[in-house]
Amino acid sequence: MAFGWAEVRSLLLVFGPILLPKAISAYKSIRNGSRYSGEPVPPPAGVARALAVLSGVVIVYLAKSMPPLAPENVFALTQSRLQIPVDVLFTRLASLRPDGLLSAADERLRARFVNLESRLLYLQLGPDALADCPFCKSDDPKSFFYYALPAIILPHILNLVVLAAVTSPAITGRDAARWRPHATIAAAALAVADASLVNAYDYSANSAALRLQDLDFFYWKARTLRLVGLAVLDAGVGALLFLSGTRRAFVQPPSDAERIEASNRALAMVRNKLNALGIVKNTALRDEELRARSQAYWLREGQVMRETMEEREVVESVNNALEGRIDMRRITAEADTYAESIFKQPDEVAQL
Repeated sequence: MAFGWAEVRSLLLVFGPILLPKAISAYKSIRNGSRYSGEPVPPPAGVARALAVLSGVVIVYLAKSMPPLAPENVFALTQSRLQIPVDVLFTRLASLRPDGLLSAADERLRARFVNLESRLLYLQLGPDALADCPFCKSDDPKSFFYYALPAIILPHILNLVVLAAVTSPAITGRDAARWRPHATIAAAALAVADASLVNAYDYSANSAALRLQDLDFFYWKARTLRLVGLAVLDAGVGALLFLSGTRRAFVQPPSDAERIEASNRALAMVRNKLNALGIVKNTALRDEELRARSQAYWLREGQVMRETMEEREVVESVNNALEGRIDMRRITAEADTYAESIFKQPDEVAQL
């Protein structure tokens, strides 16, 4: 697989200006969020559903990347070198088939194996592109790539749909929706990088391989890396959803509008409680029986407090406190300030 520093530098030049601002934004989010992070909380229901979906998708990707589920490789299956005659290759393949008969796909592939170029394209783009393309020709290698391109991009598109669903505000809420732009950019970058690497691969390097062990089965390697890359991307998005949803990291402070709205709700609740308290107190004062019971309660309360303050233990404790353990001047000043703030007129409070 021809992939070196030149390709890495090209990818950095293309995706660096896009990914660098996102990395800086993520760093600032971590730094600012640490000031607002508190005790971890259980993941919200929407985030828990998103994590379950991503876990299932990751398991599917990893399972599909296993060799038993990969498309068949006739050279590895028959232990044949690249330069083997076509008849010998497919005779070996037929011996491995049920009843010793080639399938329709085998026959189409056999018709394509007319020269070394087609075999090299087979190792680069896989059996489907070579056997099923109706318009491709060996003298136009790019036509095979164009036919294989939808199959290369399709897993990325499906994965992008999954990421869009698990980061939807309607499904997972605000904590997950904030990661949608990052997930979309990462998925698009992975798709472009995948297609670019397949297109830039020098398939002619296999022409010098004389043994089976020397062949570079690029298509199968790229397929495995594609699925593992998608699994890693989804696992990373899932980790971000978990950390932000449970307040372990990436805690986003509330905006000014959200703070004002929360303050307004709290003030409205306090006002409603005060109104209810005023109604109850007004009712108690207007009703003769309730007023008598209220007066009796406060008379009894005053009597109990006087009796309590006259007990010897209480008197000794008060005297010990007044001897210097408590700054009565400071407490008196704070009490005066508090009382004055309660009875200030609204205009005076507004001026402050």
